Amino acid sequence: MSNKDIVRRFNKEVIEQSNHATFTELMHPDFVNHTAPAEANGADGMWHTFTKILKPSFPDLEVIIHDQISEDDKVVTRKSICGTHRGKLFDIEPTGKVIKIDIIDIVRLKDGQYFEHWGINTLQSVIKELATP
Repeated sequence: MSNKDIVRRFNKEVIEQSNHATFTELMHPDFVNHTAPAEANGADGMWHTFTKILKPSFPDLEVIIHDQISEDDKVVTRKSICGTHRGKLFDIEPTGKVIKIDIIDIVRLKDGQYFEHWGINTLQSVIKELATP
């Protein structure tokens, strides 16, 4: 399986489907998320974001991969997470609005697993949009 295939699998099975077995299989024990705050930059913090924040807020969420570039042990992915706001997101009650979070991720793989992550996204803009009546 290529590095791009691993990242595609992670996006579909972990982010979309909340498959914990796949998450465990694809996460290196020493994983570091350089984008997350220090207290949440390990694998548990990433799992929490997907299963306790995103999926409950957008139960129909879908990951759409637009582009991927792979070089050596890194994969860059430009993607969108789309879904309908049907659950509470932080302190924002469900609005029924359809959202799109644009994301660019860089994942460094080691032994076929996620070892490091860097990313930028438009979640803060989406939160502002949902909070606006």
